[in-house]
Amino acid sequence: MKNVWEFLVKGGICMIPLFLCSVAGLAIVIEKFILLQRRKIIVPEVVSVLENIKGTNDFPLAVSICEKHHGPFANIIRSTLENHNLPREEIKETLLDQGRQEVHQLEKGLGVLETVAGIGPLLGLLGTVLGILKVFKVISVMGVGQATSLAAGISEALITTIAGLFIGIPALVAYNYFASRADALVLEIEKYSNRLLNKIASFPAASGK
Repeated sequence: MKNVWEFLVKGGICMIPLFLCSVAGLAIVIEKFILLQRRKIIVPEVVSVLENIKGTNDFPLAVSICEKHHGPFANIIRSTLENHNLPREEIKETLLDQGRQEVHQLEKGLGVLETVAGIGPLLGLLGTVLGILKVFKVISVMGVGQATSLAAGISEALITTIAGLFIGIPALVAYNYFASRADALVLEIEKYSNRLLNKIASFPAASGK
């Protein structure tokens, strides 16, 4: 552990923002891994009650089930059920408005992860440039014979490059993975929402006609 710390310290000042980026990225990855589980978003109890809606008399039970489960899916379904007596187009507009808000919650934090993926390698490149600058400074003052001083500058350049790529590559992979998972969940929410909308439209007393 001590050797690792000494290795990172040799990277110079650019290791500080790189370390902060790694902490932020790891925090987002852990949060999204927990929150974007399908079972937590597409709540089985809500799906079950939706499948068993046979008429407007089933709406209060469905709303009560949704109120017990906080999340994008439950919130969208509850909002749709609570506005079931509106005309179809107004229900659809309400559904879209609620959907935009809930999708934002699903994607929250992904922007930070994308930024970490982009800025990590750039910070590594900055450290590389600073390390090379030190090398040229040593050469200009002491000549090319100072192998130890030259090695220190080159080492700093390589360490920051490695650290930047080590942070940026996993962050980019994680961002693409979680963005894809969020998109898949949004599509599934849309599927169930459209089914509910069609059911509501099929009940004359609730269609607003």
